[in-house]
Amino acid sequence: MITPRSAQIIKDAENKTADGNFLRAITLYESALDDSPRAADVHYRLALLYDDKMHDPLHALHHFKRYLTLAPSGPHANEVKNFMKKDELELGTSLSGDSVVSRAEAARLKNENLTLRKEVEDLRAHRPSDKNQADTKTAGTDKKSGSTPHTYVVRDGDTLASISRKFYKSSGRWKKIRDANKNVIDDPAKLKPGMTLVIP
Repeated sequence: MITPRSAQIIKDAENKTADGNFLRAITLYESALDDSPRAADVHYRLALLYDDKMHDPLHALHHFKRYLTLAPSGPHANEVKNFMKKDELELGTSLSGDSVVSRAEAARLKNENLTLRKEVEDLRAHRPSDKNQADTKTAGTDKKSGSTPHTYVVRDGDTLASISRKFYKSSGRWKKIRDANKNVIDDPAKLKPGMTLVIP
């Protein structure tokens, strides 16, 4: 027979479940468990919580099995057996590495992800930063007329080749930048952050 205290704990757990506080509901249900046959219903509720709300087939299976042990011909026995088949299949699939998405689909998604990352990196490399845009605006650059060259402030890690890529989409025009900045660049291999270069 269910004690008044256990009945209150179960009611509190139901309220927590309704409020979406599933972890608290699980804790309350577990505190109402014992080895008596009346605990079968609590195991059933716990199993459903783990299955439906927590998406945890392993814990759901444990409580479904406890339900069948305590109430082999209980009112939910057939339903529990069907849930167990589903959870065993789901658990087996996730352990084999084929969870929800097949391996082929996972490989396709991984390749697509890598391609998209590369595209984003390329776009970032070719897009002038806000500071670069400010530099070019202050230099009075008119791209269409070509009357005034760009200026660029060297940042840590920049090379002539990387600067060439930013402006010309090719690292091959680094010599053109070097030649336009002979009075500033002592050693093309050692650019100093903060240097202002003319980009012809």
